[in-house]
Amino acid sequence: MTLPDRTIRPSTARHGRFVAAIVIDSIGTGAFVPVSMLFFLATTSLTLVQVGVALTTAGLLALPAGPLIGGLADMYGAKPLLQAANLAQALGFAGYLVAGQTWQIVVCAWLSSAGRAVSSSCYGVTVTALAAPGRRERWFGLLGSVRNLGYALGGLLSAVAVGFGTHGVWATIVVVNALSYVTAFVLMRAVPNIRPAAGQDAAGGWGRVLRDRRYLSLVAHQLCFAISLFALNIAIPVYAVDVLGLPGWTAGAVFTLNTLMVGFGQGVVVRWLGGRTRSRVLVAGHACFAAGYLLFLAADRVVALALAVGVVLLGAVGYTFGEVLCGPITATVAAESAPDALRGRYLALNQLAVTVAGAVAPAALSGLLSGGATTIWLTLVGVSVLGAALATLIGRVLPAARSGIGGV
Repeated sequence: MTLPDRTIRPSTARHGRFVAAIVIDSIGTGAFVPVSMLFFLATTSLTLVQVGVALTTAGLLALPAGPLIGGLADMYGAKPLLQAANLAQALGFAGYLVAGQTWQIVVCAWLSSAGRAVSSSCYGVTVTALAAPGRRERWFGLLGSVRNLGYALGGLLSAVAVGFGTHGVWATIVVVNALSYVTAFVLMRAVPNIRPAAGQDAAGGWGRVLRDRRYLSLVAHQLCFAISLFALNIAIPVYAVDVLGLPGWTAGAVFTLNTLMVGFGQGVVVRWLGGRTRSRVLVAGHACFAAGYLLFLAADRVVALALAVGVVLLGAVGYTFGEVLCGPITATVAAESAPDALRGRYLALNQLAVTVAGAVAPAALSGLLSGGATTIWLTLVGVSVLGAALATLIGRVLPAARSGIGGV
């Protein structure tokens, strides 16, 4: 019997520059995203509503970018598209330095959002090409870990910088983010561009992708997983501080706990789970999400402030275990369930589920939150139950979901 590979992390010796590009990119993103709204309010005369409308419009206009780029990734490989996405995002952030009107923010934010959509769509194609079968969970886990640590470091740097509150500091944050994308572009030059060989697998194009009902069930699962991911930044902080009346540092503590657990724990958990059936681990991940949501609901019934903080943090631990379990496995199953010659299109469709979730989550979760603790957390428990059911389904219909972690 072949034993699963228990190596904690894949060797980065051959593809260290790709990993470095991901780290630098995530630090820049982590420095800007938490303060994006504050940046435009501090550097323009626009109102909160105008800024929000501009960013939302840009996000909606960027939705088609990922799917449109999927076919190009299949024809030309992912590397040139990732580099183009880096340049687009660098240009978009550089434009923020001079954007003062709504339409200017829309144009610059569209460049940034479209670049991010293209990058997300091509990311899985690149990792799948670089990582050998059986090691893809470890690669997705490693890159997820370094991304989270990069976001945390970037967020910490921006928090310190924003404390000064000068125009020069705001400009520096944007410049650093733009330069991070330029640096990532340069580092990506050393990454091989592996293109699939044309053949029978390429027949059918987008029509074949959209008719693949088995893969569509995986996309539906991705949507449930993505909705849970967006709860961290949208619902949990507002619930803890505004609804429960907990100290403001609680929201920061939840975010920090999440990033540290994912950053330092994901690789270890993937190693420990080697050989276990992927779909069953996904079910366990959704169960962890549900447990976290029920703990958040229970915190609404706790009177003592210190105890309520403890329950919320315990809920964050349960929630984060769901992310740790589902993240690398979902990415691996999505990549390995696509034929080589159409992987760009397949992963672009899967990424579209994340983009759509990101577009609707702010309004949907805010609306649920306004309905009270029971409404939002039981609804999200329902999303987790649906996600577990879909994980069970894909375990039946997709061979990649039936196999063991590490390809065992």
